Amino acid sequence: MAASAEQLPALRQFARKQRHPAVDTFLRIVKTPIGAVFGSVIVLIVLAAITAHWITPYDPLQTSLDTFKGPSLTHPFGTDDIGRDQFTRVIYGSRISLYVGLLSVCAGIFSGAFIGLVSGFVGGKLDLIIQRVVDGILAFPGIVLAMALVSVLGTNTTNAMLAIAIVIAPNTSRVIRGAVLSVKTNVYVEAARTLGAAPLRIMFRHILPNVVAPILILVSASLGNAILIEAGLSFLGLATQPPASSWGLMLATSGRRYMEIAPWLAIFPGLAISLTVLSFNMLGDTVRDVLDPRLRGSR
Repeated sequence: MAASAEQLPALRQFARKQRHPAVDTFLRIVKTPIGAVFGSVIVLIVLAAITAHWITPYDPLQTSLDTFKGPSLTHPFGTDDIGRDQFTRVIYGSRISLYVGLLSVCAGIFSGAFIGLVSGFVGGKLDLIIQRVVDGILAFPGIVLAMALVSVLGTNTTNAMLAIAIVIAPNTSRVIRGAVLSVKTNVYVEAARTLGAAPLRIMFRHILPNVVAPILILVSASLGNAILIEAGLSFLGLATQPPASSWGLMLATSGRRYMEIAPWLAIFPGLAISLTVLSFNMLGDTVRDVLDPRLRGSR
């Protein structure tokens, strides 16, 4: 029997309660105009990176005699100084940026979250020592610290990822520590401690699930920064090395050398970096607004 008009709101509320919280969060994100637009852009970039082998007309390392050709139907983004198709190289460059960004952010966020969790929960001298080390690391600008680390470790993509993770971890630990200090004073934590729960159980069973929201916000907000740092390191010759297709490397080589006679060599890699970083930053802001109860009414 069909529900009456008076019963529909109650049925919708009941169905909403039956959904998993993650589904509700996802639906709130995609229902916001900014989340929908920039989330769609990120999905397209990820799909392009995954399907680069099928959607690109040329090999990214294939050279030809068609050098410095402007954008055309044959070469949508033109060709470089040795005849390589720029469209193909830009698409393949998204693979490196997403690969470095995702792995470095995951490593930096989760290691920083663990350090912040331990620091905030244990407190005392351990907390003091950890926070002074964090203060020392945060005293250096992120790109300068990443450059110094890569210079010591060696110039390759793997070391660049490690350097970016080290740059991300301290700020993450500071944010998670603050969240842990707030959560561990709640009544349910005191109740678990009174009932004899082990410290590790309290930390991972009662505190960690309640600081997941800041972790998710940090992940989404840090991806754009990680991609930008990787592009900067590649531009300086400290990360991805030739002849790989990296956006920063494309700007540093043919884009910088031939900007005046072939501006498309700098324009399209630069647009790819800008659009990707902007999309991740805007999506990060949307995730923050959705997950932060104080900001839910702002959109």
